[in-house]
Amino acid sequence: MSGLGLRSPVMVASGCGGTGRELAPFTDLDGLAFVTRTLTSGARSGGPTPRLVESPSGFLNAVGLHNPGLTVFCETELRWLVRAGAQVFVSIAGSSLAEYAELSRSLGRTPGIAGVEVNLSVPDPEGAGVFDAREPYLAASAISVVRRELPRDLPVLAKLRLDVSRAVETARAVSEAGASAVVLGNALPAAMPDGRPAGLSGPALRPVALRCVLEVVRALPGVAVIGAGGVESTDHAREHLRAGAVAVQVGTALLHDPTTVSRLVSDLAGAPHLVRGSDSDHRDQHHHRDLHDHHAPDPHDPGRDHDRRTDLRSPAE
Repeated sequence: MSGLGLRSPVMVASGCGGTGRELAPFTDLDGLAFVTRTLTSGARSGGPTPRLVESPSGFLNAVGLHNPGLTVFCETELRWLVRAGAQVFVSIAGSSLAEYAELSRSLGRTPGIAGVEVNLSVPDPEGAGVFDAREPYLAASAISVVRRELPRDLPVLAKLRLDVSRAVETARAVSEAGASAVVLGNALPAAMPDGRPAGLSGPALRPVALRCVLEVVRALPGVAVIGAGGVESTDHAREHLRAGAVAVQVGTALLHDPTTVSRLVSDLAGAPHLVRGSDSDHRDQHHHRDLHDHHAPDPHDPGRDHDRRTDLRSPAE
């Protein structure tokens, strides 16, 4: 699927499937694209509680990148996910470009992963203590470092903010830096009722995310796009796919209905026209053209584009 090796256009978004064990009773993980919670080099205890508060249109979260650190993750959660058959995309975030390089070198020597997702969309980078990638050239710098440290055949996903004013600019920058696909997007910057910085996710994001997908697909037909934000139903997934996304990520919906992913996978299975959009829809023609163009040579740098085509071919293809 656009060279990412996905067996379904439905993915589990970072941080919303727990360690995988929590989701397993409700969804068959075998073959499912599962993005882990965002990992850092060392363990992080996260922010103070409460970390999750329901709002009228979604959830506010202030998790603070709570995670066990990459080493412990590889020894525990990753092994379990691989044994369960999941296509594991490891989400990473660093406080500096050096930490991104360190994380990527470690993952490059780690068997069993299907790809790496670089979280460049933390709603409050200063508070979270991560590299601030809000400027497109900074986001591209992080992707360039990650790409350099990983095997060429391992896909790199760049998860971007839903910044409608700079989504295209940032998507172009990270793509040129070596990203195999861009993920649009993550929780929007918000505030908890007590004033702490937070991220807003859920249904409120759906139209914003869809607009970003449309803008990037239309402006950058050679870039593979994964839609994320407020996807709860098959119709929501179809909206993104018909807009030209090659896949969707499901996140907040899992918190109140952990069967959402399995339902969407089942609904879309065996109906490839749903992945590509309606045959009668002009957007489908646009989508086909995008996927074709995704493999077209880059006239500005034929060598780099050749390498990039190699990147997009995964062993699962």
